[in-house]
Amino acid sequence: MNMSGIDRLATSMAETGIRQEVGAAVLKKAQDIQKSTATQLLAAIPAMPGAQNLPAYLGNTINTKA
Repeated sequence: MNMSGIDRLATSMAETGIRQEVGAAVLKKAQDIQKSTATQLLAAIPAMPGAQNLPAYLGNTINTKA
């Protein structure tokens, strides 16, 4: 193998590593933005008022046979 082939191979490997690092950084930034957006959306949901005049047993079980 000649030296120019080794140079091209080394350059190609370095570029691939940089591309992977950039891709991972972009993915992490996108996940951080999604986390922030989801947190803001959850905080914006108004609190539900308590159930009034309902028996205490309602809402204590889940029907899993339906």
